[in-house]
Formats: sequence, structure tokens, C-alpha cells
Amino acid sequence: MIAVKSLMIWCGILVLAIANGVLRESVLVPLLGVTAALVLSGVLLSALILGVAYLSLPWLKIRRPLELWLVGLGWLALTLVFEFSFGLWQGKSWPELLNAHTFEGGNLWGVVLAVTALAPRLAARLRGMV
Repeated sequence: MIAVKSLMIWCGILVLAIANGVLRESVLVPLLGVTAALVLSGVLLSALILGVAYLSLPWLKIRRPLELWLVGLGWLALTLVFEFSFGLWQGKSWPELLNAHTFEGGNLWGVVLAVTALAPRLAARLRGMV
């Protein structure tokens, strides 16, 4: 049951990530420029993911630290599979896809991925559950 709930939560995170990308490209880049927009977007998405994890923990009813790690790593795996699958479907090359992980030009995607993996554990700590 935890796996199904975790997948549903990740789908919500995916929707927020897409909305964040739309906000970045349509508002933040024209307003702030690419570098600042990427930094702000990365920080915003990280905060959203942590917030979703914080709000969803009671519904998940996770009690063991191992389960928190498994949910976070599951979210990370789903995110990477989606990212690379969607990128390849768009015709992007592997070097283009991997470039997002280099922190060049303010890109914080690597931080977002780390937060995704750690979010359930961090949220549990914030809630005083572990």
C-alpha cells in the first residue's frame, strides 16, 4: 500500500515540477534572466518537494526509517526514468540530458534530485518522527 500511495504522491510532485518549469520559462526567465531563474526555480521546486513530503507523511503511515529511505529513493528513480525517457522522446542527446546535472549556469537540478531522495527522511525529522 505504501508503494501505491508513494506513486500517487510522486505524480503530484511531477505536476508541481511541470508547473514550476512553466513558471520558470514564462515568468522567471524573462523577468530575471536564465541563471537567476534556474536558481530560483531549483530552490522553489526543492521546497515544494519537501513540503509535499511533509504533508503526505501522515497519509503514508510510515513508521520505520528504512521505509522513508525507500520512498525517497523510489521517487528519485521515478524522476530519473521520467526525465531521461521524456528527454529522449523529445530527441535530446545523452550529453544534453546529462548537462542538466553539471550545475552550469545556475542549474540546481542535482540539488533537486538530492532533495527528492532525502525529502521523506527530512520531512520525518521536521515532524519529529525520527
